[in-house]
Amino acid sequence: MNSAQEVTCPICLEYFTEPVTLECGHNFCRACIGQCWEGSHTAASCPQCRETVQRRNLRRNRQLANVLEIAKRLSLQAAKGAGGDGVCERHQEALKLFCEDDQTPICVICRESQDHRAHTVVPIEEAVQELISLNKQTQTERRKIVSEFQQLPQFLEEQERLLLAQLEKLDEEIVRFQNENVSKLSQRISHLSELVSELEEKCQKPASEFLQVRLSEKRRCRLPANVTLDPDTAHPQLVLSGDRKSVRWGHIRQDLPNNPERFDPEPCVLGSERFTSGRHCWEVVVGDGPYWAAGVARESVSRKGGISHSPEGGIWAVERDWSQFRALTSPATLLPLSRVPSRIRVCLDCYQGQVTFIDADDEQLLNAYNCSYDHPMPPFPALL
Repeated sequence: MNSAQEVTCPICLEYFTEPVTLECGHNFCRACIGQCWEGSHTAASCPQCRETVQRRNLRRNRQLANVLEIAKRLSLQAAKGAGGDGVCERHQEALKLFCEDDQTPICVICRESQDHRAHTVVPIEEAVQELISLNKQTQTERRKIVSEFQQLPQFLEEQERLLLAQLEKLDEEIVRFQNENVSKLSQRISHLSELVSELEEKCQKPASEFLQVRLSEKRRCRLPANVTLDPDTAHPQLVLSGDRKSVRWGHIRQDLPNNPERFDPEPCVLGSERFTSGRHCWEVVVGDGPYWAAGVARESVSRKGGISHSPEGGIWAVERDWSQFRALTSPATLLPLSRVPSRIRVCLDCYQGQVTFIDADDEQLLNAYNCSYDHPMPPFPALL
C-alpha cells in the first residue's frame, strides 16, 4: 500500500476529513461512515472488513489528522517541485529535506544554517514513510487496547463470582461457629441450672444431713473411667503389662527412645486419657507395695530432671512411704490411718476443681484437694 492510500478515505477516495477509527482499526471520514450507516436498522459493520462494531465506540483519530496535514503539505511541496516552484523561498534551492523538530520542509542550505544545524533532518520521502509507519503502530496499539478492554468485563465477572463464593463460604463458617457456641453455652447453662437446683435443694436440709450427703457424693463414682497407661511417658525401668492396665518396677533399664514425653530420671508414668470436663473415677490397685504414689497431674507436668511432687508442680497425689501414708503437698502431709489401703479410688471433679482419694475397700475418705485446671488433666497412676 503506497503513502497516498494511507491518508485517503476508502469510501470517498479523498484525503480524510475529520478521520475517525472503528473498533476494527479501519479509518474513514466522519461524514462518509455516517452516510454509509444511515438508515441501517441492523448492527453497524465496517465497510472495509465487514466486522460488527459498536457505533458508540467511534473515535476521532487525532494522530491520523496530524499525519494528514503533514502529508498534504509534503504533497503540495512535491507538486510545486515538479512544476519548478518547490524551492526554498530564502535560498531558492529544492526542498528535499524535512526538519522533524520544526515539522517543515527545508533545503540543503537551510540544513547547514544556524536555525536547523542542531535539529534532526531526514529526506522528505523518509519522513512521509515514518509518519505512516507511526500511524500504523498507533492503530495496532489502539486495537490491542480495545481488545484488552473488551476482555476486562469477563475478568471482572470472574473475580466477582470468586469473591462472592468466598464470602458465602465465610458466612457459612460464621453461622456454623455461632451454632456450635450456642449449643455449648446451652449445655453449660443447663448443667449450671441443674447444679443450682441441686444446691438449693440441699440448702433446705439440716447441716448434719447435708454433710452426710456431701461425703456420700465424694465416695460415689458416677462416671467410672477406663484408664490405660501411656507407654510413651513411662520411665525406662517401669514395665507395662500387655493391656497397659498395670505397671511394675524392672531391675533392668529398657532401651527406649528418650522422647520429650518420657519421665527420666523420675520413675513415673501417665495415663493415656485426658479429662477437661465432667466427673470421673478410677481405681488403682496398690496391693502391699512398700512405696508407691497415685493421683492426677497436669498434662504440662515436667518430665525431665527433678520434678515437684506437689500441686505447685502440677501433681495431686497420695503416696505410701513404707509405714507412712502422706498427701503430696509442699511439704508433704502425714495422713493418720488405721491401716494402709490396698485399693485407692481416685475421683476427679472437673466442674468444681476437686480431686478426692477414697479407700475402695471400706469407703473411707483418705484426702481431698481443691485444684485449678487451666490445662487438660490426665490420670496420673505412678510408681515412685
